[in-house]
Amino acid sequence: MVDVQGTVTDGFEPVRDAFAENFARRGERGAAVAVYRDGRKVVDLWGGVRDADGGEEPWRHGTAQIVRSATKGVAAAVLLLLHQRGQVDLDAPVGTYWPEFKAAGKERVLVRHLLSHRAGLPALDVPLTPAQAIDGVSGPAAVAAQAPAWEPGTAHGYHAQTYSWLLGELVERITGRSIGRWVAQEMAGPLGLDLWMGVPEAEQAGRVGRIADVEAPEAPSSGLRVRPKQAVTDAYGDPESLTRRAFAAISPAADENDPAYRAAELPASAGIATADALARFYASLIGDVDGVRRLFAPATLTLARTEESAGPDKVLVVNTRFGLGYMLHGPASPLLAPGSFGHPGRGGSLAFADPESGVSFGYVTNGMQKNVTADPRAQALVRALSRALKE
Repeated sequence: MVDVQGTVTDGFEPVRDAFAENFARRGERGAAVAVYRDGRKVVDLWGGVRDADGGEEPWRHGTAQIVRSATKGVAAAVLLLLHQRGQVDLDAPVGTYWPEFKAAGKERVLVRHLLSHRAGLPALDVPLTPAQAIDGVSGPAAVAAQAPAWEPGTAHGYHAQTYSWLLGELVERITGRSIGRWVAQEMAGPLGLDLWMGVPEAEQAGRVGRIADVEAPEAPSSGLRVRPKQAVTDAYGDPESLTRRAFAAISPAADENDPAYRAAELPASAGIATADALARFYASLIGDVDGVRRLFAPATLTLARTEESAGPDKVLVVNTRFGLGYMLHGPASPLLAPGSFGHPGRGGSLAFADPESGVSFGYVTNGMQKNVTADPRAQALVRALSRALKE
C-alpha cells in the first residue's frame, strides 16, 4: 500500500480515494494531483516513488516531472496572451512574423492554423535527431522548409512534435524572447509556478523525477474510442503512416530523462511541472489566484475553448476537437464537462480548466502507460472530481 500524502478539503475525499486506488489497481508508481476551485486549492496529493525506472526515493511535495503534451496548453496560452496584448493577429499569415516560413506553399498558413492543428505540418520528410531537435535552429528550419501534407486550413491533424518548433519560433520572432524565457518571466514567476519550458540542468537534481514506460495491470483505455480499434492499430503500426511519422518527427526517440533534453525548450512535449503548477496555471486562466489578476480576458477565454477543429483527425485517426491550442471535451479527450478545455500528455499527465464550475485540475505521473488522450488513472480522478462536485 502506498502512503498517500497531502490534503483535501472537505467534500473532495473521492479524489483522494481514487488517487489511492490508482496505486492499488492501476499500476501507478509515482504521481501527484491538484485541484483548485475559484482560485483556492482544494486537493493537493502525492505518493509513490520519484523515479519510475528504479530507486526508492519518495515522491515529495514539489517533485516535478516531464509532462509531455500537457506542455502544449501552456504554450498555447503564450500566443493567446500575445494576441490579447495586441502583439499578434491570429488571422495573419505566419509569414508576416516569420518570412522564411512562406516556403513550399505555406504563404496562407495563419497563426490560428498553428494553434488548431490545421497547418498541415505534423510530420517532416526528414526527421530530426534528438540533438537537432533541441539545438534551437534545426527544428524551425525544418518546419519552415517543409511542404504541407494537406492544404492548410482545410483539415486538422495532431502536430505532436512539430508544434514545438512552430510555436517556439513564432513566439521568438514576435517577442525577441524564447518561449521558455517568456513563460518564466510572464507566467511562472508572477504566479509562483514550479513549471519550466527548459529547466536548467543545475535545478534538476533532486527535484525532477525520471519517467519510464509501464504496463497497466488492467487493459488501458487509449481514449481513442470513436473509430474501430483496428484503424488506430494499423495507423500506429505502419511506418509510412502520417500517424507514425508525426510522432517520429524526432528519430530515434529522444531520452526524455536526459538532463540536456529536459533543459531544452520544446513546447510540444518537454515541459517540466508539478501537478500543483499545472492546476494553478489553469486556475489563473479563468480567475484571480492569490491576488494575481486572471491571465485570460473573457474574450481570450472564449477563443481558447471555441471549437476550431472537429471531426476526423488525420494523425490520431479518430474524431478530435480543438479550440485555439486546447483539446476540448469529447469522447477522444474526456475532461470534466462540455465547457472544459485543456491538454493531456501522452502516457498519463492531464491538465484542464472548467470555467463553469470554477475548477482547474493537474495530474502528473512518472509511469507512462500506452495511451494518447485519456489515461485510465487520470480519468478515474476526473470521475471522482465530478462526483465530489455533485455531492
